[in-house]
Amino acid sequence: MAVQNHCEECEHYVYDEEWDGYLCEISMDMDDVARCGADSHWQCPYFRFYDEYRIVRKQN
Repeated sequence: MAVQNHCEECEHYVYDEEWDGYLCEISMDMDDVARCGADSHWQCPYFRFYDEYRIVRKQN
């Protein structure tokens, strides 16, 4: 199974106008945040691939 730490490809990684940047909208605890930064093999349990065409496929 491939490591899924590509936050840029996750649907929870959104642009925040107040912070003027991208951030994860999931409230992770400090242990998860530390593992995410320290372990290159850690897989985020909240990762969902952002598929902008998912709704279109359902309509067809």
